[in-house]
Amino acid sequence: MREEIQLVPVGEAELYVEDVGPLDAPTLVVVHGGPGGSSYPVRALLGEELADYRVIYVDQRGTGRSPRLPEDPRLFTVDALVGDLEDLRHALGVERWTLLAQGFGAVVALEYARRCGAAVDGLVLVGPWVHFPWLVKKLWQEWAGGEPPEDPEEAIAELFAQAEPKEIFDRLMFPTTHGRMQYEWVQDGALLGPDDTAMRLFAYNGLWRFDYTPYLLELGRRPYVIVGDADGTSYPEQAEAVVDLAGGEMRVIAGAGHHPWIDAPEAFTAELYRALDAIYAYSEGS
Repeated sequence: MREEIQLVPVGEAELYVEDVGPLDAPTLVVVHGGPGGSSYPVRALLGEELADYRVIYVDQRGTGRSPRLPEDPRLFTVDALVGDLEDLRHALGVERWTLLAQGFGAVVALEYARRCGAAVDGLVLVGPWVHFPWLVKKLWQEWAGGEPPEDPEEAIAELFAQAEPKEIFDRLMFPTTHGRMQYEWVQDGALLGPDDTAMRLFAYNGLWRFDYTPYLLELGRRPYVIVGDADGTSYPEQAEAVVDLAGGEMRVIAGAGHHPWIDAPEAFTAELYRALDAIYAYSEGS
């Protein structure tokens, strides 16, 4: 299989990129979650299922295997991540692509599609996060119980003072210990140690107050949403908001959490290919 690994300059940053698969196939770009994640677990756990496509796995600026950046909040914004994707598309000579995004990456993918719609064949969102005050409330209710402080930044600061963020998120993302351990094993294999720089800087820029849902009305494109019914970070409210406001379509996978390709791989692959088949049947006929 064709594989090109490179660092691609984009504005003030460089991105680690793995460009895999036939050049004449439809192109997917993986927009990972976080902030501060990596595309590595997606390729390691899902890559074989995407062999029919040209897939571009990219680590967002300053995270994963991309070079570190100065701890400057100006460099860690949704605008910057959207600009990086467009710079990357031009650098790789891609005319159009489909964005496969998860969690926080959904906001980046949605905003990219809103601004650069002519370059987008489709959107597939897995466990999307689009309303961060709602996410804070869910985390609070799961960890501390009751109603959180009105200010989401105050609430998240209190939560993170009680326990490590990963421990708090894990309660809502992973329905089984086995799934969590498998995900961690893959991350450990890539030597991707924890780095909270991106999360801290996005939080400084107001992440926990950020509600993207009004912008969904301006999208002009129907996203496909795949979500596990045990993903407490996204289902039902966040996933339903995307579908209701953007006119998309949602498929719910029973027993799956925030990484449904781990918890229910066959069901997830079937839904992913159903979405991609619909996107490219439409693209070819349009």
